Amino acid sequence: MASGGVSVASLWTEVNRCGQNGDFTRALKALTRILHENRDDVTALHCKIVCLVQNGSFKEALHVINTHSKTITGDVVFEKAYCEYRLNRVENALKTIEAAPEQTDKLKELYGQVLYRMERYDDCKSVYTDLIRNSQDEYEEERKTNLAAVVASMSQWEEAPLEDLGLPESTYELCYNAACALIGQGQLTESLNKLRQAEELCRVSLADDSDVTEEDIESELAVIHSQMAYVMQLQGRTDEALQLYNQVIKLKPSDVGLLAVTANNIITINKDQNVFDSKKKVKLTNAEGVEYKLATKQLQAIDFNKALLAMYTNQADQCRKLSSSLQSQNPGHPRPVLIQVAQLCREKQHSRAIELLQQFSDQHPESASGIKLTMAQLYLIQGHVTKACDVLRSIEEFKHKSGMVSALVTMYSHEEDIDSAIEVFKQAIKHYQTTEQPGSAVHLALVREAANYKLKYGRKKEAISDLEQLWKQNTNDIHTLAQLISAYSLVDTDKAKSLSKHLPSVDMLALKVDVDELENSIAATYIRKKAAKVTGENAPKEQTQEGEIKKKKKKKRGKLPKNCDPKATPDPERWLPMKERSYYRGKKKGKKKEQIGKGTQGTTAGASAELDASKTASSPPTSPRPGSASGSSAAPASNVVPPRQQKPAASGATRKKAPQKKKKGGKGGW
Repeated sequence: MASGGVSVASLWTEVNRCGQNGDFTRALKALTRILHENRDDVTALHCKIVCLVQNGSFKEALHVINTHSKTITGDVVFEKAYCEYRLNRVENALKTIEAAPEQTDKLKELYGQVLYRMERYDDCKSVYTDLIRNSQDEYEEERKTNLAAVVASMSQWEEAPLEDLGLPESTYELCYNAACALIGQGQLTESLNKLRQAEELCRVSLADDSDVTEEDIESELAVIHSQMAYVMQLQGRTDEALQLYNQVIKLKPSDVGLLAVTANNIITINKDQNVFDSKKKVKLTNAEGVEYKLATKQLQAIDFNKALLAMYTNQADQCRKLSSSLQSQNPGHPRPVLIQVAQLCREKQHSRAIELLQQFSDQHPESASGIKLTMAQLYLIQGHVTKACDVLRSIEEFKHKSGMVSALVTMYSHEEDIDSAIEVFKQAIKHYQTTEQPGSAVHLALVREAANYKLKYGRKKEAISDLEQLWKQNTNDIHTLAQLISAYSLVDTDKAKSLSKHLPSVDMLALKVDVDELENSIAATYIRKKAAKVTGENAPKEQTQEGEIKKKKKKKRGKLPKNCDPKATPDPERWLPMKERSYYRGKKKGKKKEQIGKGTQGTTAGASAELDASKTASSPPTSPRPGSASGSSAAPASNVVPPRQQKPAASGATRKKAPQKKKKGGKGGW
């Protein structure tokens, strides 16, 4: 009997019933009472661990396993490994699985999951291939889906070639993984079509379930839409990609990994624009558990973008901190150093940036190609062209490529260092003669350019060997033969004469043209010939295309002005506007019009002038004239005219007629 008067058997019955109903919380209570009677009951302990795992209490389940390790060591290997896997202790889970006395199918399934999390894709593929081959149950489709995910990861993160494993595409998960594998191979159009197919399969499969709402379907499609947006972004369709990304963000999916990847891709589209939106999106990449959901390269890309965003937002200290952390995590990766260099360049510290690049190049020569290209660019910014050329010539991987040879020759020519430019040609030609296939298209193109360059700068003697090599490759090349004869004429005239025998004869070069037919052709009638004027009946007449005689039209001479003197020299400035001519002195100004509106209110310029006693010329005398009736010095008050009734005085010559009223409807009327 257990405590409380309940038998152990009845408690086990309760455990069995709760287990069948999925009520693991109630089963745990019964198991606790059983273990209270016998704490070392192996079956009860095992059941308790299973109930804890089903409830998601992985830490508590692992604690029970470790506490009773001596009692239940071999019976709960799978449960222990699974708890460690769910607690993201994948290395411990791997050790637990590998130390198991027997590799059961469920342990192999878990082993494959652990290997996938550790990014050991080759081993993971072998495990799933073996499981599919040697097992037949209802989980076969899930195993094939996992195997397709492994193939897709190998294609994307390891750039491995696709291997046809005969996997079907009957479900949207399998179709989605096949599309991801195509993305890794760069087949973007095919992958986009496959993603659309996966979207259609997902809608069809979920539409059959009556309990699934439209929101649930959109949430399930979020990962497919995000991947479609990624393909569009790679294709350069950034506006469409951004629209799809924002749709996924608005759905707020529960998968933190999906949110982090989508937000990161939006940041890459924004670049140095829309920084405020990028600062909001970057918070989604810092969610808890993101590091366990994404691959290492995905996490690196997110960290790189965080550092770049800090640089674009002028957070120099934050940028240096993030880039230094990235460099410590990936000491051989050039990107952290390039981010630090970019930040230094924004601060105008080019010399310090070059020192940092040189230091990384010396420590990691295997990753120095891109670093040295950046060094050369910085030297060019500072105006040190020769130093930039020296850096470029030190890149063994690119120094003999056609593009690099062209860049070096251009820069040396800019510095007028013709000898160094010719030396670059010589080294590149020698490289293709010894290591690559001699006589290849690239090799002959370099020889041709070297010969033309030497001829351009008057180095005909040095161009002879290149021209001879080209002519031997194609003896029918007349242009090269002519250049070779011209070069030999300065060195060895006898050799030039002997080579001139290979030139084609004049008869071969002459064009077989019927002159009469050419003159009578339609095209000949459009040729304008300059010939002496012929008078009389023999004067030629123009002939149209149809053969009709066309008379010449005489040009009409313009009429001369009436007062024109044909003997006088015309004005050389007659084509200029009057105001721009040298003798223009402006219009003659007459008497100024009365300026109405100036002065005190109600007065005019004329009235003020008449009332001004200081102006004796226009104002009446203040003293009485002889013979006047009145001797007073002031006029009577009744004779003073108010200012508003005064009219300005004007002479008869300056008076203007009253303007006539315009007729309505006339031309130019408003």
